[in-house]
Formats: sequence, C-alpha cells, structure tokens
Amino acid sequence: QEGMPQTLSSTSMFTPCGFSPHLHTSKEGEQGGLIFQDGNLTSASLDALIQHLIPTTDYYPEKAYIFTFLLSSRLFIEPHELLSRVCHKCIEQQRLDDPVLDKARIRKFGPKILQLLTEWTETFPYDFQEERMIGHLKDMIHRIAPCDEAYWKKMNQLLQALNQKLATLSHGQEGIVKISSAVSDKLVAFKTKPPSIQREILSVCSDPYTLAQQLTHVELERLSHIGPEEFVQAFVHKDPLDGTKTCFSEQKKTSNLEAYVKWFNRLCYLVATEICMPAKKKQRAQVIEFFIDVARECFNIGNFNSLMAIISGMNMSPVSRLKKTWSKVKTAKFFILEHQMDPTGNFYNYRTALRGAAHRSLTAHSNREKIVIPFFSLLIKDIYFLNEGCANRLPNGHVNFEKFLELAKQVGEFITWKQVECPFEQDPNIIHYLHTAPIFTEDGLYLASYESESPENQTEKDRWKSLR
Repeated sequence: QEGMPQTLSSTSMFTPCGFSPHLHTSKEGEQGGLIFQDGNLTSASLDALIQHLIPTTDYYPEKAYIFTFLLSSRLFIEPHELLSRVCHKCIEQQRLDDPVLDKARIRKFGPKILQLLTEWTETFPYDFQEERMIGHLKDMIHRIAPCDEAYWKKMNQLLQALNQKLATLSHGQEGIVKISSAVSDKLVAFKTKPPSIQREILSVCSDPYTLAQQLTHVELERLSHIGPEEFVQAFVHKDPLDGTKTCFSEQKKTSNLEAYVKWFNRLCYLVATEICMPAKKKQRAQVIEFFIDVARECFNIGNFNSLMAIISGMNMSPVSRLKKTWSKVKTAKFFILEHQMDPTGNFYNYRTALRGAAHRSLTAHSNREKIVIPFFSLLIKDIYFLNEGCANRLPNGHVNFEKFLELAKQVGEFITWKQVECPFEQDPNIIHYLHTAPIFTEDGLYLASYESESPENQTEKDRWKSLR
C-alpha cells in the first residue's frame, strides 16, 4: 500500500494552529506554471492550479492546497466543470481509455483519486447536490474498479456518507425554512401592545445560564448547515476572463448564511420586544437584568453571536430611551459587556476576546471549552473586505492564490468552530419559544416603548402621533 494517503476527516484539514498556508516547494520561482515566493504558492494560471490538484502515482496534493483551491475555484469555474476537467486529465494521464489497463500503475493511482474525491465530498457536500457531479464520480470508479475490487466498496462508502450528510443538511434546512416562514408572516404584525400576547421569556426560562446554553444550541445548529463555499459565493462577481456569466448565475447559493443573519436579527428584536412588553417599570428592569446575565454567560461560553444580538437589542432606541426603567437597573455589568463589544478600533476588544476563545478551543479538554461562535456579521464583513481589497486575478490573468490562502485561513477556522458538538442538553420548549415567540416590528417597538414611558420631546411626540 505504498504512497497511500491517510484518510483524515475534514476537521484535521487544518493544523493545530488552525491552518497551514505553507505549500512548500524545493525552489523559488516557477514550477509547472505555479509561481512561488518564500516557499508559498502565490499565483498561477487556472490550468496550472487544476493540474496541481490532480494526484498521480507518486504525487498527492497537500490538504491545505485542496481546501484552498476547491473553496476559491468556484469564482472561476463551476464545480461540475472542475470535476469534469479533473476526471478528463486523470483519464489522459493514467491512460484509463487504453483497451488494456496498466493494473500495477492504476493500483498506485486509485487510492489517491478516491482520497481526493472523498475529501471533496466531505468538505463541500453541497457541490454534489448536482446529478452531473455524481455522474463524474461514478464514471471515474467504473474506469479504475476493474483493477481492484476494493474500489467499489470504497466508492459505495463515499456515496453513502455523502447521501447521509446531504440528508441531514437538507432536513435541517427544511426545519429552518418552516420556522422562518411561520414566524415572519403572522407574528410580526402587532402594531399596538396586544393584551398579553405571550408567555414572556421569564415564564419559559427564568435561569440565565440555561437560556445562554439554549441560545448556544440554536447557534451551533444553524452554523452546522453553512457550507464553507457560501462565504465565497456571497461575493461572486463576473469573472472578467469569462465574460459570459457569473459562475452561479442560476442563484447565489447562500441560503444558510442568509438564514443565519436573519436569526441574529430575530434575536435582537426578541430581546427588545421582551423588554418593552411589560406594563410595569419594575418588570421591565427585571427583564433587562435577566438579559444582561444571559449575555454575560454567552460571553463565558464563547457564544459571541448571541451576545452581540442581545447587546444590540438593548441598544435599540425604543429600549435605550426608557430612562426610568434603566434607572432601576444595575448597569455596571452591562457596561462591561458593552465595552467588550465596542466597535472602536475595528472591534479591538472583541477581536482580542475572540482570539482568547479560539486559543482556549485549541487546548480544550471538553466540548464546552471548544465553543467559539464568532460575531457572524463581522466575520462576513472581514471576508467581504478581504475579497474587495484585492483582485481575484493578476494583470497577467493568473489566479491570485495568495489572496485565497488568506480567505481559506479565515473560512477554515470557521469550519473548525462550526463542527463542535453542543455539550448542553437541549430544551425543546425554550428553543421553540426562541424561534416562534411573537416580536414587534420597529414601529411596534416604538409604540410599546411610548406607552411604557411617554414621549420626552417634540420629535418623539410627533413620531408617536404618526404611529397611532
């Protein structure tokens, strides 16, 4: 079994420090159309990059390279087209069309091509929702299987694992879609404060630790559906060298990413609604203090996305204008949290806390210590600026691989985080409430807020009048 690559799950694609960008080569300069600098691959033509992906009897691409190229190649070529080209080149190079196959040679090559296909299906399963992709897989196996019976078995395992993964993902997606449509239509329509429309949050869950854990459940569940490629597909522009169409003209395949951003917004509004609902000042203050404790626990867990949503909800003007309510709140804890999430210096404090959580995650002994849920819209913004900040192609038409190594580093770290198993027991009751409790629109929030504490100045009075 010489030269057989070891099978690794997609988590170990990244070295302990998160990712290894070094794709070493013996010499600087050019090598097979690939340009290297300080031992790192910096640019190459698309053809050369595709060639570099293809295993031979004595070569297998580095894990970091496979991930980076499969992630970024979709900006230049659709996945089914890429797989088709990979298969054609393999057929050519390994002479798989010859009437008599060179069995010894193919036994050296077979395990490697199977390994490449396995890594692709494990890391980018959504690519294989397309019939054409599965067609290429099966064609490849039919060509090499005559040389070794074991290849059939390996291929079946690969397809089974893939089907299972896609089934889990689409099942999760359906659940999310069901919830989203149910919620957005009927419940947001409250214009005025309805007579106790809801069991309020405290009657469903009065323990801030429990709520923080259930929020973490929701976050990890939703993260698990986001494919790494969605980060790249969110920014697909026309490829200047293609001219005909964007790579994903049919649709931007970013639905899980968008659903996740919607969840963040829902949580902001839920927090604001829960605070503005109660008629009594004392109760409103109690809800604020409760959410401050929830947010603090989210911070301790490493769930920065829920933390940020809670703080944003509390900072919405219908909530922050409730001066009398806030005067009853012990605000010291809130200011500490706000300071952590302060946007100054490009979110310097948050980024420091995130690095701390990421570091803890690497040395963790338990799943609980492994949790890192980044403030998601900032992660997207970082990736967006990285993408906008430098060109996909260099003036000579080469792919700017250096940029994609940086992109793969950010997305790769995210993949490691989203694979953490949630260590907390699920409470279906609380989770159902988080997804379905009625929330006010912005207007509804202002109305509820003015009813709780009447308008202070002319602007507020006018606004209240127009709302009524």
